[in-house]
Amino acid sequence: MADLSGVLIAIPALNEASHIRGCITSLAGAARDGARLVVADGGSTDGTLAELARLAEEVPGLEVLHNPARLQSAGINAVVAQKAGPEHHTLVRCDAHAVYPPGFAARVAAALAARDSAALAVPMDARDTSGNGFAAAAAWIVDTPLGSGGAAHRGGRRSGYVEHGHHAGIGLAWFRRIGGYDPAFSHNEDAEFDVRLAQAGGRIWLDAAIRLDYAMRPTAAALARQYWQYGRGRAATLMKHRLRPRLRQLLPVANLLACGAALAAAPIWRWALLWPGAYGLALTGASLLCAVRLRRPAGLWAGVALAVMHVCWAAGFLAHLGKRTRA
Repeated sequence: MADLSGVLIAIPALNEASHIRGCITSLAGAARDGARLVVADGGSTDGTLAELARLAEEVPGLEVLHNPARLQSAGINAVVAQKAGPEHHTLVRCDAHAVYPPGFAARVAAALAARDSAALAVPMDARDTSGNGFAAAAAWIVDTPLGSGGAAHRGGRRSGYVEHGHHAGIGLAWFRRIGGYDPAFSHNEDAEFDVRLAQAGGRIWLDAAIRLDYAMRPTAAALARQYWQYGRGRAATLMKHRLRPRLRQLLPVANLLACGAALAAAPIWRWALLWPGAYGLALTGASLLCAVRLRRPAGLWAGVALAVMHVCWAAGFLAHLGKRTRA
């Protein structure tokens, strides 16, 4: 049995009644091994708190901390500020939308110590947990270069040092040294944290052998909201630190602007439709490929999911840029 008495596990949550049980039960072993397991709830109204009360009877040591700021960034900061004791050296960040393999926290803590890195990132494997055809197609396409732009933590298979990845473990000394997450960030707080971590000399190791299953959003509307916020958050990070966007971040923005300009110009120049037409063909191809790979017609939703991710991420990005420019 691993000794996890030096590990603090933080789970920010808000209205996660349908997912919180799977997350907590997958981490129960870590609590039994001595880790401090804390959920920072942002004021859930969907039954999450009632479910957590039931789980507290099943998982010894499970704690719930009220997070009045509601945001994930502020919630994790509060867990560290209020629940980290002198014995704790490692923060394991977990997501209420995820299910973790046995021994996850122990492996994260061990890998972080072995590399002497400031933080440890792990790949996420998107999964359909709703039995929804749309979610199944979206889960497949998001882990491809078309869906994630080749981000190493989206279904990646190679370990190595990265500039950014899905946060799994952070040395508490490093977390405190750079001031934790920026509590003003509702999304992309992990990437913003990584910028400051790198500026302070910290390195991030991506361990492809430690993985987690992430529950994909079940509907196009939910996916659209998620990616709108992702785009806004990425723009906020770039503007805060005066960084240039990467090519994979520019492509969806350029595509949205090009498609919009083409549709506007089409009444006077029909050849302008070549670009949106080519994009539509690419989406159709993605749908057909997904249907073949999944061996079910639901795969045809892949093109729709891909368009939602591209368009909403780009729109959120541009909306934040426009808002800051006007301000």
